[in-house]
Parts: sequence; C-alpha cells; structure tokens
Amino acid sequence: MKKWIAFGISVSLTLFLAGLAFVYLVVAPGLPTLEAVTDYRPKIPLRIYTADNALIGEFGEEHRDFVPIKQIPAVMKNALLSIEDARFYEHGGISFIGAGRAILADLRGGFHQGASTITMQVARNFFLSNEKSLPRKLKEILLTYRIEDALSKDQILELYMNQIFLGQRSHGFSSAAKTYFGKSLDQLSLAEAAMLAGVPQNPVRHNPAVNFEKTKQRQLLVLKSMVRNGFITEAQMEVAAKEEIKVVKGQQFDAHADYVAEMVRQSIFAQYKEDTYTKGIKVYTTINKAEQEAAYEAVRRNVMAYDQRHGYRGPEAFIELPADEDERDDAIDEILRKHPDNDRLQSAVVIQASGKLIKAELQSGEGIEISGEGLRFAAAALSDKAKVGMKIRPGAVIRVIQDNKKHWGITQMPEVEGAFVAMNAEDGAFHALVGGFDYNRKKFNHVTSAWRQPGSSIKPFIYSAALEKGFYPGTLINDVQLSETSDNDLRWDPRNDDGKYDGPISMRRALAQSKNVVSVRILKAIGVDHAKTWLPRFGFDKDKHQANLTMALGTGSVTPLQLTSAYAVFANGGYSVSPWLISKVVDGKGTVLFENKPAAKAMEEARVIDARNAYITDVMLREVVRSGTGASASVKLGRHDLAGKTGTTSDAVDGWFAGYAGNVVAVAWMGYDDPKSLGGREFGATLALPIWIDSMRVALAGKPEVARAVPEGISNAEGDWMFNEFLNGGGVRTLDMGDIPQATPATSSTTTTAPANTSTQ
Repeated sequence: MKKWIAFGISVSLTLFLAGLAFVYLVVAPGLPTLEAVTDYRPKIPLRIYTADNALIGEFGEEHRDFVPIKQIPAVMKNALLSIEDARFYEHGGISFIGAGRAILADLRGGFHQGASTITMQVARNFFLSNEKSLPRKLKEILLTYRIEDALSKDQILELYMNQIFLGQRSHGFSSAAKTYFGKSLDQLSLAEAAMLAGVPQNPVRHNPAVNFEKTKQRQLLVLKSMVRNGFITEAQMEVAAKEEIKVVKGQQFDAHADYVAEMVRQSIFAQYKEDTYTKGIKVYTTINKAEQEAAYEAVRRNVMAYDQRHGYRGPEAFIELPADEDERDDAIDEILRKHPDNDRLQSAVVIQASGKLIKAELQSGEGIEISGEGLRFAAAALSDKAKVGMKIRPGAVIRVIQDNKKHWGITQMPEVEGAFVAMNAEDGAFHALVGGFDYNRKKFNHVTSAWRQPGSSIKPFIYSAALEKGFYPGTLINDVQLSETSDNDLRWDPRNDDGKYDGPISMRRALAQSKNVVSVRILKAIGVDHAKTWLPRFGFDKDKHQANLTMALGTGSVTPLQLTSAYAVFANGGYSVSPWLISKVVDGKGTVLFENKPAAKAMEEARVIDARNAYITDVMLREVVRSGTGASASVKLGRHDLAGKTGTTSDAVDGWFAGYAGNVVAVAWMGYDDPKSLGGREFGATLALPIWIDSMRVALAGKPEVARAVPEGISNAEGDWMFNEFLNGGGVRTLDMGDIPQATPATSSTTTTAPANTSTQ
C-alpha cells in the first residue's frame, strides 16, 4: 500500500513539475509584452463639432471615449463590480476556485467564463483570442499576474471600463451611455448604470437596443447584487427596478449636420489617412448649431409642403399578411427593415383599412390608429375606386407622422430634393449647410455638387455688368416681346413668365418683377462677350455659361455654393470670399494641429467689382425683396435690409432664392435629381423662398438691421443711383426703344451727390 502511495506521489510530483516546465518553458516565453496596457492608447474616433461645441459627427470603427477612473461615477463602478467582480479590490487577480472550474470545463470540452475576474478579462481583451483551450487559459492566468504586478487596481479598472465592448460598436461605458441613453456617464441614473453593467455578459445579443427584455432581466440581477454588496438599499433597488428607461435609436448627435460632417471627414482623411479614425482628432467647424437646425427643419418642412401640394402617390410596398401571428410579425419586421424610419416619417404596415379608420403597426411593434384629418391626404387611396397600386389595404407599407397633439396622419417620402447653405458674407465661414432632404437616404451633397441652371437668379450679375456700360437703375428698357419690335431678327423669342409686358420699364422695376425680355435686351445691348467675362469675377465658371443671349435667363450651370459665394460679393461691398468650414483641429491630447483665423476685414486685393457697382446692385436687389418677386421675405421677417433674387428655370425644373441681410448670405434650392418640371404653378418664390425665410428667421434673430454706407463716386438722380462719370448724360446708356421714346438721362437740376456716410433703403 505504501508503495502505491509513494508511486502516486511520485507521479503527481512529476506531472506537477512537468506542468511547471510547460508553463515556464513553453507558455511563458510566448506571452506578449504589457505595453498595450502600460502605455494604453485607445482608438478614439474622429469627432466633429459646431462652432458652439455641439457634436455633429463621429467616424471610427469603435465608438469610444476615454474617461479617467476618477471621473467615472461611483454608481457606475459599484454596479459593474457587483455583477462582474465584487472582490476586485481584495484578490490578487485570480479567483482560484473560479479558475479551477474554468480549467476543468476546458478539459471536459466546455467553457465557463463566469469566474473570470476583471483583471483576467483585461488580459483576454487586450492580448488573447477567443480560443477555448487549456494553453490559452494558462496564458490568461500568467498575464493576469503580470498585469496585477504592473498596474494599480484603479488603473486596471480604468482600462476595463474604457476598453470593454458593449454592443452597437460602442467600447467603454462612456460611449455606451451615449449610444443607448444619449447621456454622459455623470448623467446616468442608478437604473441606467445597472442596465449598462449587465451588458458585458453578452454585449451582442443582450444590449438595450437589441433585446431590451433580456437586458432588463440582467439589470435586476445587477441591482440585487448591489444590495447584497451593500452599495444600495432595498428601497433604492425597488425604485430603480420600476424606473422607465428610454433607449435612443441609433447614433445621437446634437444637431442634424450629416452633410457637413461628411465634408469634414473627407478633408481630414485626405491629410491624416487611417489615423483619422483612431487618434481622437476633434474638428471644430464654423457651423452655428441653431442656424443649422433651423436650416435642416426648413428644408424638410418645405420639401414636405411641396410634396403634399402635389398629392399622394400611394403605398411604398405591399406584402401578404400571414394568418399565423408569429409569421405575420416576422413578415412585418422583414418589410419594415427594407423601409426604415426617416426622422419623424415612420414606416408602418397596414393591418386594417377603411375610409374612416386605418390600423397599422410601426417598426417598434406599436399599434396605431389613423382617423379623421389624419386620413385626408390619402383619401383618394382609400376609395373603392382607387387603382390597385394606389389603394391602401391590409399589407400596405405606408408612411405616418405624429403631430404635436399625438395624432397620427398619413404622409409619404418626398421624391423632390432641397438644399440650403448660408455663410458669413465678409469672410466666407459657413453658418449652415443642408445638402439634401436626408443624408441616410441620399448622400449626394446638392450644395457642393449639384450643377443646375440658375434661372433668374443669374440676372443681378447681368445687371451688374450693365452698370459698367453706363446703365443705371432708372434706365428705361422696352418690356415688349422682341418679335414685336425692331429686334425681330432673332430666331429666339423669349417670353416673360407671367405673360405680361409693361412697355417702358426701369431696370430697377424690371429686376424686381424678373422681366425676362428686359434681361435679354440688356444683355444684347452690353454684348454677350462683356457679360461672359464679367461672370468669373463672382466665381462662376466661364465655360459653364453659353455665349449667347440665353445667358440672361440663367441657362448656364452653377452650384448652390457657387451662387452663395457670388451673392456674397454684393453683400460685402465687392469682395471675393472663399468658403471655409474648419476653424480648428486638435489631436487626442488637445494639441492644436490647425487653426484658421481669417482676416477681420476683406483686403483690397480681394476686390472683384467696384464698391459703387456693389452698392447700386444691392439697391436693386433690395427692391426685389421690398416690392418684387421676393416681397414675402420682408413681410414675414419684418426687416428692411433684406436683398435677394428668386430664380425659376424653364418649365419650373429648378426653384431658387439667393439673398442676404446683415453679414449672412444664403441660397435655397429645390428640384428633382432627375430633372423634371416642379409644376406649372411653382416658382422660386413658392419653392425655395420659404426655405430661405424659415432659415434666416433664426440666423437674423436679435441682429439689428444694417444700413449700408453710400460709397464715393455715385450720385442720386431722381431717386436712382448712377456712377458720377455717367452723370448729366455723360455716357449714360439708352436703348433703342423701337416704337417708344428713348430713356432720358438725368439733368443737373435733378441730381444730388450723396455724401459717403449716408445710406438708402
């Protein structure tokens, strides 16, 4: 018997020594260095902010914030420790009983992670794969001891709480708090902290966004463990367990500025390549949060208003609803994934439909009812006479929206697009930019990349060119079809949009009323070549404008951004400005990598037109907004310093409004990507001007009206301004009026020269 005991001891000792030899000769030499944890450099994504520090974009494989352990709230630490490793500050890194169980589970072909300490999880997350084997477990144990020896407990916990994956691309509890609850860590309630603490067990399947019920069950276990460990009382647990938790949908930002964020991302990536997404770069833009939100809402609201004016097109899709309830739910989930919600425009599947009531189910599974006014927009689609593809019936996929009184109504996704851009007219800094109705639906940036015909919004530049040839706002031009006067040598016979012709009309009134025939007569008089060489002064591409008289009606091509920069020249007194978006770039350590500090005022070398020309054109543009096609802007905004011009292309394919007030210049546009008519009763004043008004209402709020100083070298003759060198008929242009009298130049008895410090409205 003693021999067998001795033999057993000998074998055990041999196996033990062999195990030690295996660990120290085979396992230990293959261990990685601890540099990843001793010199921790987390992958922090690129973040983009407005000028007033509102987050508008984040780009990176991992959503992560690094929060020092001292700044992590106690409630978050206590919740985590209670469920993951209650003795963390007491043990040496290994729970021997738990580790033994894990090894036995490995030997039996199973795997048991429940005994892993936080330090062991740090070792696994930083250095090891998910392979389930004895050698990997031994490596984990050895690395755990090394980590415990190299770092303090607080440092280890800091690593864990910033590195751990928590689902939805979120790494670390700070990022997860923003992802799931739209809050920072210090804003979390006990209930929310307990819910996050339960996620590490299964972050892919059991997170609040994917499976709220499972996460809720785990939260209750966390709360009970907190009571058991003395962190909270029974009463606190009961309150937290009953707290209603709201999980946010998708990535949450402080303002809707997806097109801006993408512009910045491209710019930063061009310089920093892949480091863009991992080094914690922060970019501060010139965008103003309030103005950006106003522009976003204005584009969406007015695009939707246009869409509503032109009728309901029918459901987006149809499915057959299975009789089995589970199968029906699966079918609804599948089709709604193909038709995701779009901000407030939610998709739903109709369950029941009649002329008086619709019952439908949302993506969230919530059932809703639509009746009364909520059915009005789609009334024709509920009629028995509705065509098959138009009719709303069970299985139809529709769009719904909820009003302020929580009443549901039928709507639809618009097909038309809109855009808006605003900038500082003095230095070119962007204030707001909305490149389309919805970035997630269509990433094409219409502000920077949509080349469209400008229509009548090009006319001020033709008028500006005419001022250099002796024209002035009081010059009379014959508003009669060219075919009915001596100009009948043209094969082309342009018409006024409204079909009305006023005969002799001043340039000022002609621009205000957007008279097409007058613009063509002016261009014919000054010469196409002169106008075409004048346009590039404002930043227009010369090659994108035809060298013929159609140029006067905006048949060339511009982008909304290009048009904005061009109108800035009139707004700032004659200077060219270059649009810019990024004001400052800092790295993850706060070091400033780039900072843009534009000059306080435009330099003379940036002047592209005479101050006198800019002033007189401005006078005419103010008349447009005071009494012409843009008059609703003055009425609705209640200001007298507005200036601008509507634009409608042939067959109303594009609608524009370009204008400014104070130091803000902005352009709004609406049109189809596949160009087609917006409707015979639609114009720039009905399409784009409402977007401009709604956006500028916020941009100009609290800003005093600006009265421009009259530059030297111009005089006021009978209420209209002109260059002094053209005074008393000295070069003032008159047109061949055909069968009406020629314009009469001003005489000295009716002329007054304005001092440089006076202004006109």
